Amino acid sequence: MPSYQYVIEGGIPLKGRIKASGNKNSALPCLAATLLTDQPVVLKNLPEIEDVHVMIDILKALGSTVQKIGHNEYRLHTLDITREEIPPHLAQKIRASILLAGPLLARKGRVLLPPPGGDVIGRRPLDTHFLALMELGVRVESGNFFVLSANKLKGAAIFLDETSVTATENVLMAAVLAEGTTVIENAASEPHVQDLCRMLVSMGARIMGIGSNILTVEGSARLSGTDFRIGSDFMEVGSLIGLAAATRGDIEIEEASPQNLRMMKLGFAKLGITWETSGESIWVPAVQGLKIVPTMGGQIPKIDDAPWPGFPADIISIALVVATQAEGTVLIHEKMFESRMFYVDKLIGMGAKIILCDPHRAVVTGPSRLAGSELVSPDVRAGMAMLIAAMCAQGRSCIQNVYQIERGYENLTQRLQSLGARISRNGECPS
Repeated sequence: MPSYQYVIEGGIPLKGRIKASGNKNSALPCLAATLLTDQPVVLKNLPEIEDVHVMIDILKALGSTVQKIGHNEYRLHTLDITREEIPPHLAQKIRASILLAGPLLARKGRVLLPPPGGDVIGRRPLDTHFLALMELGVRVESGNFFVLSANKLKGAAIFLDETSVTATENVLMAAVLAEGTTVIENAASEPHVQDLCRMLVSMGARIMGIGSNILTVEGSARLSGTDFRIGSDFMEVGSLIGLAAATRGDIEIEEASPQNLRMMKLGFAKLGITWETSGESIWVPAVQGLKIVPTMGGQIPKIDDAPWPGFPADIISIALVVATQAEGTVLIHEKMFESRMFYVDKLIGMGAKIILCDPHRAVVTGPSRLAGSELVSPDVRAGMAMLIAAMCAQGRSCIQNVYQIERGYENLTQRLQSLGARISRNGECPS
């Protein structure tokens, strides 16, 4: 794993224009879905990030031919799948390696799946994936590897025991080539799930209920190739909104897909943050209230996450660090992952006034004057939260293990430098 570090001079408002990258959480299942056909697939607007590169390496190991044919544009062709085992050294790098189970079962009837890697943000069992695939006729054996096999996939009525994005995507990719009809209830409906559905439809799949929590799939004998564009990453957009607000910056974000930001806008409004929309772009002005808004009854407000269309879990850490710069008190409640808030001790060390009530809840009172510090990124979103804290802190900060951040954010240092950020990669840390 590469060893890089960011060195950041904080206290500088960011200004300028930036284009949102392609959605990481769309790119990974769409890459997996290229295994469902023996015809070429062109994917556009793929973000150049570590997770995408690892997924491409896995596809190559399975027999795919991959060509980069333009900026953020790849042509993938899997005439035949030559390997049923996902390479363990690659699987351990990304959680999304689990997404290859559905396509490999649909195309080959068997997959050897090492335990997937990814962010360490609490318990992330695979039971929902396996229970749903078993409904389609899959046999599951566990050991050092999970061995999944099926003589024939058959459609079924499936009720997911949790609204899991990746489990929904896995079942979808298996069901499109299964015999008969599959109905998936309690399905996830995030924009990236909708992106995968639209890609599969463009390949000839028959999917009804896209955007809802009930998906009906009529199985097909085969799928064709396609030319598909990945949607914008609304998680990155949310991070940039937080970065603009915390640094008192003035940023225009192009290709921001404002239709995906409605709940995020309600959440950020509780911190006194707003933005203006023009077509597909949004503008976060320098003049922000940055004052926490009490409830109608005068109580401390709460920002909590929920499955789509609720406030995104991936933006909770961003909202928390921005709250340190807003006047007032707010409760941040992360419901979904019990280890996602353990980075707040680093923010407290920088001067933030935070009470960590338990693994899921933190009370934040601001504004706090943050001081530069030495930090370590534990995962993608907490790493970005630390970067935002460093950007609005006084003095120099050093962030180690930035590989974790770059798994989710494309060309981050160069793009932030274009907004006036004083950030370098592999600079000298404070002594």
